[in-house]
Amino acid sequence: METPFLIWILTIVFILGLLVFDFYSHVRKPHEPTIRESATWSIVYIGIAILFGVGVGVSSGWTLGGEYFAGWITEKALSVDNLFVFLIIMTSFAVPRIYQQKVLLVGIAIALVSRGLFIALGVTIIENFSWVFYLFGLLLFWLAYSQIKGGHDEGDQGDSRLIRILRKIIPTSDDYDKDRLTTKINGKRLFTPLLLVMVAIGLTDVLFALDSIPAIFGLTQDAYIVFTANAFSLLGLRQLYFLISGLLERLVYLAQGLAVILAFIGVKLAFHALHVNEVPFINGGRSVDWIPEIPIWFSLGFIVLTILVATVLSLRKSRNDARRDELAAS
Repeated sequence: METPFLIWILTIVFILGLLVFDFYSHVRKPHEPTIRESATWSIVYIGIAILFGVGVGVSSGWTLGGEYFAGWITEKALSVDNLFVFLIIMTSFAVPRIYQQKVLLVGIAIALVSRGLFIALGVTIIENFSWVFYLFGLLLFWLAYSQIKGGHDEGDQGDSRLIRILRKIIPTSDDYDKDRLTTKINGKRLFTPLLLVMVAIGLTDVLFALDSIPAIFGLTQDAYIVFTANAFSLLGLRQLYFLISGLLERLVYLAQGLAVILAFIGVKLAFHALHVNEVPFINGGRSVDWIPEIPIWFSLGFIVLTILVATVLSLRKSRNDARRDELAAS
């Protein structure tokens, strides 16, 4: 579907408006959000994302609507996994809870810009080089393997290296100065650790885009759907962080669930690549028509079911481990 330029402009203005509203209504005055505040605004942003998807389905057909929902749910699940790393970065820098909202909102803004650039580049490549679907498929299989093999441990080590590098590059004070990004010590202007955290989270999200962008291109090649699914999965991420930060450690099977989803989308991409095949040494450069295309309703159902199973099994294991620890202590 070719989305009119005016719709693109209105959508971008709406998304930027939500970010500006978020800043002035919640982030401008530093405070630690309550569970009630975080839950309320998480529901609001999820509701906005769902209403947008319904609007896409009603106005453009439920094939595109289904692609949006499959992409949005996948990106939302991947963003929850990213919260593990955000939590580690915040802890490493000992960021006071009242300033964490500002860090996360700036990180989300950086993510929107970087992912927009990745999406524009991805669309251009796909339109001119159909063989890139094979590369995206291989990348997703590798990312799925990495999720199962490494979980969050490898990411933790990578973040530590990133933090050490940033400290060497950016002259930084040892202490925070409220929510300021710079401070003056002994007449010398230095950046505060708050800026360092923002840069670390922004750079980390660029790395996260390496799995999220190929994943959603495996579900839809419509640039508008790819962008909006990414944008609405990021909006509300700040509230979700405070809502489930205590729950993150209990989602022990989230990495395995995401690995299954990434591998599934990798298969879907491989099937699609064979349908649009132009590689001369595969079937003589012709389409492999006997391989089925996986319908979007199946993709959406598979993704939702996988997330539900991973969540239920995680919470059950965490509950059983807690009971076992209680019995051992008594």
